[in-house]
Amino acid sequence: MSDAAPADRYARASASARLDRTHPITAAFAASQRFTLDPFQLEGCRALEEGRSVLVAAPTGAGKTIVGEFAVHLAMREPGDKAFYTTPMKALSNQKFRELQEVYGPDEVGLLTGDTNINGNARIVVMTTEVLRNMLYADSPALRGLRYVVMDEVHYLADRFRGAVWEEVIIHLAPDVRLISLSATVSNAEEFGDWLDTVRGDTEVIVSETRPVPLEQHVLVRGDLLPLFDDRAGIATAQVNQELMRIRSFKGQNFERNHRVQASNSARQAGYEASRRRPNRGGKRPVRSANVQRIERLDRPEVVDLLARANLLPAIFFIFSRAGCDAAVQQVRRAGVRLTSQEERREIRAVIEERTRTLLEEDLAVLGFWEWRDNLERGVASHHAGLLPAFKEVVEELFQRKLVKVVFATETLALGINMPARTVVLEKLEKFNGEARVAITSGEYTQLTGRAGRRGIDVEGHAVIQWTEGLDPQAVAALASRRTYPLNSSFRPTYNMAVNLIDQFGRAKAREILESSFAQFQADRAVVGLARQVKEQEESLAGYAKAMTCDRGDFAEYSRIRRELSDVEKLNRKDANASRRTRDERLRRIETLRRQMQRHPCHQCPEREHHARWAERYWKLKREIDKLRRQIETRTGTVARIFDRVVDVLGALEYVSIAEDGATTLTPAGRTMRRIYGERDLLVAESLRRGIWKDLDAASLAALACSLVYEPRRDDGGPGERGLPRGAFRPAFEATLSLWQELDDLEQEHRLPGTEPVSAGLAQAMHTWARGGMLDRVLIEADMAAGDFVRWSKQTIDLLDQLSIVADQPIAGTARKALDAVRRGIVAYSGV
Repeated sequence: MSDAAPADRYARASASARLDRTHPITAAFAASQRFTLDPFQLEGCRALEEGRSVLVAAPTGAGKTIVGEFAVHLAMREPGDKAFYTTPMKALSNQKFRELQEVYGPDEVGLLTGDTNINGNARIVVMTTEVLRNMLYADSPALRGLRYVVMDEVHYLADRFRGAVWEEVIIHLAPDVRLISLSATVSNAEEFGDWLDTVRGDTEVIVSETRPVPLEQHVLVRGDLLPLFDDRAGIATAQVNQELMRIRSFKGQNFERNHRVQASNSARQAGYEASRRRPNRGGKRPVRSANVQRIERLDRPEVVDLLARANLLPAIFFIFSRAGCDAAVQQVRRAGVRLTSQEERREIRAVIEERTRTLLEEDLAVLGFWEWRDNLERGVASHHAGLLPAFKEVVEELFQRKLVKVVFATETLALGINMPARTVVLEKLEKFNGEARVAITSGEYTQLTGRAGRRGIDVEGHAVIQWTEGLDPQAVAALASRRTYPLNSSFRPTYNMAVNLIDQFGRAKAREILESSFAQFQADRAVVGLARQVKEQEESLAGYAKAMTCDRGDFAEYSRIRRELSDVEKLNRKDANASRRTRDERLRRIETLRRQMQRHPCHQCPEREHHARWAERYWKLKREIDKLRRQIETRTGTVARIFDRVVDVLGALEYVSIAEDGATTLTPAGRTMRRIYGERDLLVAESLRRGIWKDLDAASLAALACSLVYEPRRDDGGPGERGLPRGAFRPAFEATLSLWQELDDLEQEHRLPGTEPVSAGLAQAMHTWARGGMLDRVLIEADMAAGDFVRWSKQTIDLLDQLSIVADQPIAGTARKALDAVRRGIVAYSGV
């Protein structure tokens, strides 16, 4: 046995050396990295070097983007080759743009995010996925020379609002483009990989479940960090720490043990003092046990202090509400917490001044700049969608540079942005989903806690769950140990997609393309399983049919008569309130069936009841088979059927012309729609065609465009008549709303889901802003955070940009003026 380990090591080293010789580009790239590449990273790079596409599914923070960066490296080795790096969010695109610029220089790297266009003809271009989809439909010249496309966070394909874009890109990319799909750990990676192999050709599926930095799971009970799992059992068996189970069973019982609680507190304090005096290596927890009878939650400043003394900072606290994040920062600030040195504070202030110098002086007070800066200098910040993008970028940079030590964030922080921490704290394991408070899923738990543990810095990451009323340690353990996150397609044909496909391929070919979607692939796989069930059950059905065979006649026919007779008699007994006429008809039918049964030759068979028992089994199974067949019919060709309904609506509105033989071509209106993207593509196209916006000035068109993209909160009752901009806006908005109702009725006629009503909830604020109004007044009118207003403004700009291209005059010119009027001040700010 003593020679086994060296022999194994030698064998592995020899195998690695052979792979390095056969994959020299991968070997050289790996040698240039700051840390040794993991096996899954090397496997992905080697597959790319061999000319294959890859799907890499690995945990958050595992370093899967290395494979994407290797694809960029391959492109840059060949003159004229290009690589596109797509991300689901502008913040991610901005971050990747900066990273690639550091490696290849500003001349070689571009950025396209809808509202930002920097060096778009570069050999490496970072972009949002929607931008690439639009380029593919427009057959953009920038696609020439494209060899590699990286799709980061490809599991966004499951997003019900934007997921279809990923499938469109995957289907439409040229066959010679290698695709690098990077995904969080999903439970059906092989299924997704099989689909990619079908539509893209040779695709290597690489799945890694290993976190590069092990994750320690704790429960914070009062002042004690208790391990969630029994150290001897480990996470694989999900054996919960028995002390937590005892605490749960004792909680609520009124024990007279004050002296023990006091002793516990004294011991705990002594433990803290000792932990402060001795060095703490690798972030190990200093406190392991608790004698807790009366569970009291620590205040946030106390939790921060505990983590600081236990050497568990920097930390991200996930709080599932923006107001909660901001309140947490205030709470820590009021407690006088300061986590930074004088030198760190000077560095923080320098970064803030550099990154916010373009903000107007008069806007700073409105944005709460001074308090925000003071909090950052203390080492504390919030991070959520309501925060001004400029502020969010500063928080991200300072956290990455280890200058900010504690961030209170909503779950949006968990979606791909590179902000790993030593510790992640979850205050609750439930969140409000817009309708009710629901428990977080195991996939969400994994995504959130995946931020804990910084590669190359931490020996281990730490996830801390705060004890709350009703917390069940077994349920937490199940969340932490389960890895069930299936990737399901959300693909559905849109009007814009339909006209682009028909224009490029014709209707018949378009249907074929849609049938190659992941949505149809998954439906077909389900059909395969259902068909297998049908086949198996049909064999049983044949056996039942044989068992009920009667030598006197057709027992299947006889049993059908008996069944119908039984059903009609039962109905007649139950439905006592039926009309006289109905009851008479039923009685006549009963008499007829009885005569047929008694005259049937099988009625006199001595084995009749024996045959009848098999007949009952036969008919029951046949009902089940018929149900399965109906399911198969509804799933086969689902996507193509929806496409046909979309085309029928387009035909009814004359965006396409449908010949008698089914051949479909675009009309001039259909050609206009090719360049209109978004949830309301049909409404925008039809509004332009009917000219209902032609009398709007720039501010009013901005307000109306905002109404088309804005999605109100559930509790938003709308602006009312007084809250609408005056002048031409009101009749134009009313005409747009009437048109929406007309289109919604048409969609329902064609069994399509339709869209939400148009909302003018932000129209007045956008109108004021486009007319040059002050930020403080606009935010009061909008009744929303600056970050939210910027987000809706940028979506408004995206739509106005489309209008400036596709609309006729005077709307095109007005749209360009409106776009310039909206893109100012905090909306114009770009951190890139």
